[in-house]
Order: sequence, then structure tokens, then C-alpha cells
Amino acid sequence: MPFSRDHHAGLLFCWKIKEGLKKGASFDRIANYVRFFWEEHLREHFQEEEILLFNQQDTELARRGKAEHVALESLFLAAIEGRLARPDCLPFAEQLTAHIRFEEREFFPFMENNLPPQVLSAISDILIRLHTRPFEDNYPDEFWIK
Repeated sequence: MPFSRDHHAGLLFCWKIKEGLKKGASFDRIANYVRFFWEEHLREHFQEEEILLFNQQDTELARRGKAEHVALESLFLAAIEGRLARPDCLPFAEQLTAHIRFEEREFFPFMENNLPPQVLSAISDILIRLHTRPFEDNYPDEFWIK
């Protein structure tokens, strides 16, 4: 499923931030990567989840997912705009990791068990058309290595 592939990219993104912090990468380098990941991948991913999944049923899990997206978007924009302090980077990455785990372990299984098969099939068809190729994280500055 494309969302799970996207989630793998998100977990790798978080790992790279944590590794960059361990290696003493400058906050500007990390913020530039955050901007790249948000603009090239995650903003669209959030929109797709909100339209295709969170709006299917008004449940506590869907409301939680939407609220976490709002909070994470705010953190992404704060990092991009330079309003996020360096010590805030790690909680930021941990919050995104926790959100991905919530979707994979709680929200997706709930939706698979509660949406009619024809709705799940339609969502899958839309995702296949939207994702003709997976996201490629080809960011050139490997701050998490150097």
C-alpha cells in the first residue's frame, strides 16, 4: 500500500534527523532537509490521508489523526521558517514517528475492519493512480552521515 511505503520514508526521515543531531549537523542543514521533505513529499501525503481516509468516518481515531496532522504541520512550518529551536528537533522527529506508528498499528487496521470492501478497493485504486512511482528521497546534503 502506498501509504505504508510513504510511512517507511517518514521513519527514515526521522532517523536522518536524529543521526544528524548526533553528528552535530547545523540546524540550517537539517531545516533545509525538513523543507525538502515537507514540500516534496509529506504535505501531499497528509492531504491524501485526510481526503481518502480521515474523512471516511467520523471516529475518535480519525479525529486524532487529523489533530496530529495539524500539530505536525505546525512543527514543519516552524522548522522551515526558523522558529524551531535546535533542541526541539528531536521531539519533532519523535512526534512524527509516533504518528506513523499510530496510523500503522491502530488507524489502518481499524479502517480495514470497518470500511466496506468496495470503499477500500476504491481508495486503493485512487492511490495506485496517484502513486505511479514511489517517493525518492534524493536530498543531496547527507548531513546524517558527515
